[in-house]
Amino acid sequence: MDRTRQQQALLLLPICLAFAFSLTAVVSSHWCEGIRRVVKPLCQDQPGGQHCIHFKPDNSSNGRMDNDSQAVLYIWELGDDKFIQRGFHVGLWQSCEESLNGEDEKCRSFQSVVPAEEQGVLWLSTGGEVLDIVLILTSAILLGSRVSCRSPGFDWLRVDALVAIFMVLAGLLGMVAHMMYTTIFQITVNLGPEDWKPQTWDYGWSYCLAWGSFALCLAVSVTAMSRFTAARLEFTEKQRAQNGSQHSQQSFPEPEASESVWKTGAAPRPAGQAFRNVSGHLPSGAPGKVSIC
Repeated sequence: MDRTRQQQALLLLPICLAFAFSLTAVVSSHWCEGIRRVVKPLCQDQPGGQHCIHFKPDNSSNGRMDNDSQAVLYIWELGDDKFIQRGFHVGLWQSCEESLNGEDEKCRSFQSVVPAEEQGVLWLSTGGEVLDIVLILTSAILLGSRVSCRSPGFDWLRVDALVAIFMVLAGLLGMVAHMMYTTIFQITVNLGPEDWKPQTWDYGWSYCLAWGSFALCLAVSVTAMSRFTAARLEFTEKQRAQNGSQHSQQSFPEPEASESVWKTGAAPRPAGQAFRNVSGHLPSGAPGKVSIC
């Protein structure tokens, strides 16, 4: 493998890494992570539990609570003790929240949480992320064919140009999609349902992977475009050199031909014949001395 193909193979690695980052970010649900503050349930089903409100029923209820009873409950938790903090994480497709026991999660569609007037923007963001993955995959296939196939009759410089264009489009499209999702999430935090609003939140590892893919796309695009420009200039210089050598080879025999013709035309005739021809054209009475140059 020559040096050019080695450089192209090395350029294929960040493209595959950007594809893996984008695909992982889209299918995961850790774009944003935070904590929700929810009210503890009553310890009716799990007495002595740690994540529920302990109460003491009135003596008239004989320690039992029926649906039709009007028993008085004495709740001992006050203030912040009545609440519990549960972690949650949100992605493009769903929003998940920890259960009371902390062992499993309860998930629901993120689209059901987003306000109705912002759901169209959410679909645009999701479509942009998917199209970003398609462009990166297309660039990887083109560059892979560039490395593996060596067809002399094909213009591979166009493939390098297409890879650079597709990667910069993927990066810019991903950037717009990331920003749209960030705006939608912030609007949902302010205007979303009360049973979903987080108390504190921050960006998760999926969000970092998405922006990492954006950085890789732009880096690959700049590298591919610079190499395309250098290869194009080198190809142009080689064509000019070949055209110049062919022109010089075609124009070189012309002086020899003209020189031979000049020598043929300048060959002197015999002296007697020359004088005889010249003297034959002289008028009568003219001097007989003739100079020939």
